Amino acid sequence: MKSNYYSRRQFTTQLVGGAITLGLTPALFAQKPLISEDAIDWYDVKEKGIEGKGWSKTKRYFDRFPSKAEGTVREEVWNLSRHSAGICMRFVSDSPNIYVRYSLYLDRLAMSHMPATGVSGLDLYGNDNQGIDRWVAVVRPDKKEIETAIAKDLAPGSRLYTLYLPLYNGVDSLEVGVPKGESFKALAPRKEKPILFYGTSIMHGACASRPGMAFPAILGRRLRRPTINLGFSGNGCMEIEVAALLAELDPCAYVIDCLPNMNETTVSERTVPLVKKLREAHNQTPILLVEDRSFTNTPFFPKRKSHHKKSRGALKKAYAELTDAGIANLYYMDGDYLLGEDGEGATDGSHPSDLGMIRYADAYEPVLRSILKQF
Repeated sequence: MKSNYYSRRQFTTQLVGGAITLGLTPALFAQKPLISEDAIDWYDVKEKGIEGKGWSKTKRYFDRFPSKAEGTVREEVWNLSRHSAGICMRFVSDSPNIYVRYSLYLDRLAMSHMPATGVSGLDLYGNDNQGIDRWVAVVRPDKKEIETAIAKDLAPGSRLYTLYLPLYNGVDSLEVGVPKGESFKALAPRKEKPILFYGTSIMHGACASRPGMAFPAILGRRLRRPTINLGFSGNGCMEIEVAALLAELDPCAYVIDCLPNMNETTVSERTVPLVKKLREAHNQTPILLVEDRSFTNTPFFPKRKSHHKKSRGALKKAYAELTDAGIANLYYMDGDYLLGEDGEGATDGSHPSDLGMIRYADAYEPVLRSILKQF
């Protein structure tokens, strides 16, 4: 059987220019009163449609799991599914000013190692009409109820925008506004099958400075595909109850990146049942198993190196068992270099900074391109 084992050293793309610099202008995002309510047309996102949501029957509109998951998955997983990670809204406008008003689900706006812009902010990207989505602006949230201009005095012209929702907070309501007389057209979710990402806090988005910098979002822009982010901070553990939910969806590929939340024993016990559950529902859909990233300070902590070795060994064994059993379209990606080789890609040794998220995307991109071009 042909090997589908991917090494980071086999697929390397160059990160040009190093880390991204965020050109945030405090004056632009100060919470100042808007112009008269009568001068703005507001559009309710709930009425326009969003991408990144796998199920329609959810308890709250911007939840990631269906209502029926409550009481089926562990409470910790359910609570995290109320976060809006990976959800976005796409629209076309020629307005020089774009406004947003939204209500957050949680009181907590930031975390000790992740800023409010990533935890609770809205992140706006615009297409440059040459096919590239470029960062435009981000909201700096300082309270649960926010009404502000996210971008003003934009260059003339109609363009496609993507608005990413908060990573580690939920959203109760969201409206996008433009001055009266300016065009606004919400785009329906794309019909292409999405890439489904299931994993841990890293998948969830920790510790990106902005929602658009979570690596599944980066990959969605690069591959021009819709994505579904089912990262659950500290709780991406290959549980069969979650696998059953994943099997209900019909993505173009499943990405399983759970090892940072697991150990040798749980990897050995759960990998094979999870893959078989997905295969029962989708006999050809590609499934990519991904090793854990190496902590950036692993050379100083022998126990961490031992942990990586054991959990990866268990995943390799499960992969071999599944391929020997004839499971088709199963792929494997090693994790040694997901954060690079210089130790500079994480905020705390584990969770990627923006630089680390770029490196994650650089590692994933050629692997996913190779897989998807076969289907």
